[in-house]
Amino acid sequence: MGLHSGIDIKSTKNLLIGGAIILVILFTIILKKWAVYLDSKAKARSLAKAQGDHDQKSIGLCSLSTTKSIRTYALEEIKMATRDFRIRIGVGATSYVYLAELGDGQFGAVKRVMEERGGYQKMFLDEVSILLRISHPNLVALLGFCLDKGEQLLLLEYIPNKSLFDRLHTNKGKLSGTLSWSSRLSIALDIAYALDYLHSVADPPVIHRDVKSSNVLLINDDHAKLADFGLCKLGHESYSAQTPTIIRGSLGYVDTNYLNTGLVSPKSDVYSFGVLLLELITGMKSLQGSVTLAEWTNECRKHQDVDVMMGMLDPKLNGQVNVEQLRVVVYVVNLALLENSMARPNMAEIASRLSSCMDHSPETDLPV
Repeated sequence: MGLHSGIDIKSTKNLLIGGAIILVILFTIILKKWAVYLDSKAKARSLAKAQGDHDQKSIGLCSLSTTKSIRTYALEEIKMATRDFRIRIGVGATSYVYLAELGDGQFGAVKRVMEERGGYQKMFLDEVSILLRISHPNLVALLGFCLDKGEQLLLLEYIPNKSLFDRLHTNKGKLSGTLSWSSRLSIALDIAYALDYLHSVADPPVIHRDVKSSNVLLINDDHAKLADFGLCKLGHESYSAQTPTIIRGSLGYVDTNYLNTGLVSPKSDVYSFGVLLLELITGMKSLQGSVTLAEWTNECRKHQDVDVMMGMLDPKLNGQVNVEQLRVVVYVVNLALLENSMARPNMAEIASRLSSCMDHSPETDLPV
């Protein structure tokens, strides 16, 4: 009896010790999860504060800036809205984009930044921080974000009519019909306004660094929004003290001065916008084999003879173009693509020129 009693006491003692160890482990796990939760909340508060510090100068530009509600989402909410990332509607350099149903017939676009595609968390947080600070009718708006269980997700405004690239260069896009000359000018002006806002109104200024037709989303044939702020960089008016950075952007659109020096500025966006204008004029992609569109059109766009200039016009337009408007747009292109970046106009000047040439044009396009 005494032996058995001793064994029972020893077993009970071992059970108590084992139970205590398990409780300590469970308590440690709970503390770690709580620490992660508090850390994610702290990041969310920090990002939300950036929104609260948004420069008041932008408020008058868009009623959205006073009414939009940006919130953090749990991963399960995003999964439910995207049906577990079922419908992919876009692909970026570091991300995939999925359709999200928000209820009441509303939709959103979820940008899923992937670490395996080079989308590291600092880049994601920088993008969120910038999106929280900006608001303009011609910029795709941020609706919310998620940093949960290793996921990096942005919930963005959904623009259903695809990109300018799709419309100009894909078979499906071409089935929607040819974009008229006046529509092309209107789209260009919208993007010019968006870039002018980023360069001149946003505080601090923002350099987009990836202006291209696939980042121009069409609201309809006449209006567009600039998207994808993953490569954005905060900029300033003085660049003399800048140190070279890793070259970012897309081939054919990247500023030649930026390529040669590694120094980026708002004038780098001006160069990319010049290529975008060329794309609208010619209907051609930014790269023609190994030659850039800027190089491909160099002789035609610098020629004074209007017939030579007309030779680079998109044949799908069938010559339905206002000649004086074409002259102005080509002139703007040539200024935007100057090798000396400091000699290029700023986006405010470009927007003014485009707006003026549209205001003083006939109501309909004229055949040449």
